[in-house]
Amino acid sequence: MTIISSFADLLALLTILICLLHRCGANYEVESVSGSGNLLLAKLKLVGGTAEFGPDVKRLNLTASLETDNWLHVRITDADHQRWEVPQDVMPRPAPVLEDVLLHSSGMSNASFPGSNTMSSESSDLTFTIHTAPFRLTVSRRSTGDVLFDTSATLVFKNRYLEVTSALPARGASLYGLGEQTKRTFRLQQNDTFTIWNEDLERSDLLDINLYSSHPFYMDVRPGGAAHGVLLLNSNGMDIKYGGSYITYKVIGGVLDFYFFAGPSPLAVVEQYTQLIGRPAPMPYWSFGFHQCRYGYKNVADLEGVVAGYAKAKIPLESIWSDIDYMDGYQDFTLDPVNYPAKLLRPFVDRLHNNSQKYVVIIDPAIKKEAAPPQNEAVGLFLQRNGTNYVGRVWPGEVYYPDFMSPRAAEYWARKISEFRRTIPADGLWCDMNEPSNFKAWEPLNEYDDSPYRINNTGIHRNLNNKTVPVSAVHFNGVSEYDAHNLYGLLESRATHDALLKDTARRPFVLSRATFIGSGRYTAHWTGDNAARWDELAHSINTILNFGLFGIPMMGADICGFNGNTTQELCSRWIQLGAFYPFARAHAEKTTVRRELYVWELTAQSARKALGMRYRLLPYIYTLMYEAHTTGSPIARPLFFSYPQDADTYGVDRQFLLGRGVLVSPVLDPGTTTVDAYFPAGRWFSLHDRSPAITLQTGKRVTLSAPADSANVHLAGGNILPLQQPGLTTSTARQSAFHLLVALAENGTASGELFLDDGESPEMGGVGGNWTLVRFSCNTEDSKGIITTTMSSHVVQNSYAPNRTLVIGKVAFMGLPSPPKGFTIYVNGAELKAASTKSRTNGVFSVSGLSLVIGNQFEIKVVMSH
Repeated sequence: MTIISSFADLLALLTILICLLHRCGANYEVESVSGSGNLLLAKLKLVGGTAEFGPDVKRLNLTASLETDNWLHVRITDADHQRWEVPQDVMPRPAPVLEDVLLHSSGMSNASFPGSNTMSSESSDLTFTIHTAPFRLTVSRRSTGDVLFDTSATLVFKNRYLEVTSALPARGASLYGLGEQTKRTFRLQQNDTFTIWNEDLERSDLLDINLYSSHPFYMDVRPGGAAHGVLLLNSNGMDIKYGGSYITYKVIGGVLDFYFFAGPSPLAVVEQYTQLIGRPAPMPYWSFGFHQCRYGYKNVADLEGVVAGYAKAKIPLESIWSDIDYMDGYQDFTLDPVNYPAKLLRPFVDRLHNNSQKYVVIIDPAIKKEAAPPQNEAVGLFLQRNGTNYVGRVWPGEVYYPDFMSPRAAEYWARKISEFRRTIPADGLWCDMNEPSNFKAWEPLNEYDDSPYRINNTGIHRNLNNKTVPVSAVHFNGVSEYDAHNLYGLLESRATHDALLKDTARRPFVLSRATFIGSGRYTAHWTGDNAARWDELAHSINTILNFGLFGIPMMGADICGFNGNTTQELCSRWIQLGAFYPFARAHAEKTTVRRELYVWELTAQSARKALGMRYRLLPYIYTLMYEAHTTGSPIARPLFFSYPQDADTYGVDRQFLLGRGVLVSPVLDPGTTTVDAYFPAGRWFSLHDRSPAITLQTGKRVTLSAPADSANVHLAGGNILPLQQPGLTTSTARQSAFHLLVALAENGTASGELFLDDGESPEMGGVGGNWTLVRFSCNTEDSKGIITTTMSSHVVQNSYAPNRTLVIGKVAFMGLPSPPKGFTIYVNGAELKAASTKSRTNGVFSVSGLSLVIGNQFEIKVVMSH
């Protein structure tokens, strides 16, 4: 009779059962183990295998290293042959342990092995164990013993097929990530398969199908709120099966290169993950304004009419964008001589700039064959196939594809961007079609064109070459497209970002459709070709939250929908949500009805309200960008990031937070004027009318009124928001005085911060840079009926504000006891006589008429008697 004596034993048994339920055949045994300190090395040899998908690799090397206290790196590769891995120059990271170190290390023979070998450190919460009979590996949390990753006894490692399975707790693990797909829910659902392969697909009717980006990273949140992250750093195509009690990776090349991030908070996981893959690029201040685009703006006069329409309707408009309409024959770096001639477009762009507005244009990666440099000058510029430039077909006709792995191609790209900007000084560049997309049919050339294992591409196991460059194409240094396909969008984003930085010496703005691990270092992203439907409105939240996990916080969806005809109601509700996307852009397809926000009056009312609040929140949102750039923290966050111990937040995906405390609860269904919103325990204040707080001892769903032209946005008690007055451009809004909104928690405390710089310097918050950071805090004391609330500032750095007249003109407190018998206000120790007001109708106590210079420390005391 077998007795299961521990949770670890149960997990081991589950892995065996999983193996029996799935195709399991290949097995490895441990030949030797050695190591010291934070490094463990093992040699594995094949003891059983299958012929399916090709012969098994006979000998493997495994290295496990605690590269920091917060992450563990486990890498398994062929012991005898070098294999493709994501290059160091694409994603810089600690170099892997050299194989010759492993090969010459002294280890124990198999006969003398203990049952397991464990690596841990007193300074790390991660423990790695290699089990020898049979071989498997586990990663656990040292402080609790919780098993985070536990592989089955079966490991498959072939030339173009790798497979590994890890057990998960049957109940209690909430997983998030693994994208890009359009998903019904943010939390992963049991029996979902996530295919990782960049694909040009319209999102409209496709759920759980691979789209434009590849991010094999997930976060696992366990009961009580402890979170960890798992990354498989591999650029090859793969299927990832989440079975609820297990997760299986089926990968068609490369190596098994896992990173485990300890957390234990969700924010800590993302901070650790972005420490490895690179922090998000700082975005220019103007990019947080509202953007308008349409595929189908016919000419410059059409653009002028749109800009005038927004101005007349008094709806903020930061930038106007051009889709491929502006090009001559859809060729990059050209202008349509009839509809977009330079003699008309350049003066228009100059007028935009004079009005503090911006202009952004699309570029596709493909270069028309006839416009490419001569063959003798094109060496190293384009992807090759069968010894010559690969010829594909996209909008301009027959095209070559720049090989962004090649330094020469990046130089060529930068030169073309610079030359174009001499004619039209575009403020940002939009990289589309960069999976890369290809309309041309292909003919198989070699074994790469048909992988032995077909991943579930597009949901029906289409060939890897579907609508893209054949995977038998070759990059710089002989790298195959089979291995590097998912890197293409990242590499183009990097080349475009670097080109703009060099040409403008200002902070670049790049928007890319295709992304990979680490793309956030260079680019923003959007959800692609969505549809004007209510379900797409709701799905956008899941995708935006996902990309916050992936280190790409500047994220949005096409407001009012791209494909299909929208309605006044849908467009009104969409701007009420989209105004709080980190990246807020409306974009529509040319055959659809016009849907600029001023077309319908109800939509215009919604836009003025929602964008008015967005522009008031710009100082807060921009401070979140600074936080994202320095720590990796997402701008838009799921509720469990701030309330990880509240398990009821784990499934909330029809609401989200901006930062830690601004809760957005949009209407996502037609014909309704209420919202069923979840509020975690605490105080919550409406940012629209600052009505009396919703105060809860435990989390609860609350039915909120949602008039046709208004969204629900609340502020959690305990937060201090820096605000400014709204304007029609970010530049205008930035010129107004600041206003601090202090939302007190039930214990009378609150905190917040404000980051300021010029909004365009290449670095954000760097050492020696020109920036200001101020932290605010508030505390309340009750002494014999005298309640004293003290708000103070602490200046962390102040090299930007002193040369500017930046002042706080008003401080408003929400959550003070009401009504008082009397009150006295002190600013920096001096009593104020006539500069204060108290509103008893909504509980907001305002101190106005102030002129507190940003960058000078101050203290405000409100003394109340009861």
